[in-house]
Amino acid sequence: MNISTSLVLPTYNWVDALELVLLSLKGQTQFPDEVIIADDGSTNETRLLIERFKRDLPIPVIHVWHEDIGSIKEVILNKAIAIAKGDYIIQIDGDCIMHRKFIEDHISAIEKDTYLYGSRVNLKNYLVPDIFKKKKITFSFFSKGLIKRARGLHIPILAKQFKREPLMSKKLRGCNLSYWKQDFIDVNGYNEDMVGWGRDDTELILRMMHNNVYGKRLKFKGIVYHIWHKQASKSELNINNEIQAYTIKNKLVWCKNGINKYLGEKN
Repeated sequence: MNISTSLVLPTYNWVDALELVLLSLKGQTQFPDEVIIADDGSTNETRLLIERFKRDLPIPVIHVWHEDIGSIKEVILNKAIAIAKGDYIIQIDGDCIMHRKFIEDHISAIEKDTYLYGSRVNLKNYLVPDIFKKKKITFSFFSKGLIKRARGLHIPILAKQFKREPLMSKKLRGCNLSYWKQDFIDVNGYNEDMVGWGRDDTELILRMMHNNVYGKRLKFKGIVYHIWHKQASKSELNINNEIQAYTIKNKLVWCKNGINKYLGEKN
């Protein structure tokens, strides 16, 4: 099965983290067909880093940028996915270092009517200066400073026990997620009525599930390492909780304020 893939990752003004993410992409055992960096209004420093990796990576690197008017990650992700050429979207965050087989693991598990979600190992805050200084992108079970290190065990044969499920797991995170682009378009993508931090990924997945797209966990493969940072403000979480509750109550498939405005007549 020949499936084209697009890696999509959001970023905002953290070049040290983005550099490690892109270095981990450079070391992958299998490449996506393109990488799209969804930039929520970063300064010129981020653009210069991306230009460097355009020369270093063997795949197209597309930089999608819009003006900084506050945290509107849902908007820039919709804009990025709208132009993605891949049939299949693999999504991480700009602060998540990929295991060297991350892309290969997601591609190997692709199924029809299915989204995939993998594991995230958190790095403790005291590690951050050292990994930036040494540009460290590889970790093992025995590495210091890992939180829930067992999530980093890469044992693909054990991953085969996990099947698609009709319920959304509490372990799902948007920083390690993949899905068919058409399944994303069919529910109108991210809900841009969401504001600030929280629930944007789960509300999207709930609408997919209402449209009979179910999840499969990638345990023992599909691993990312999350670089510690201060938590984003949760001041708008009540609004997002209400939107998600409405989606659940009404079993919504479609959000009104989504990706369709960026797709053009051909879609």
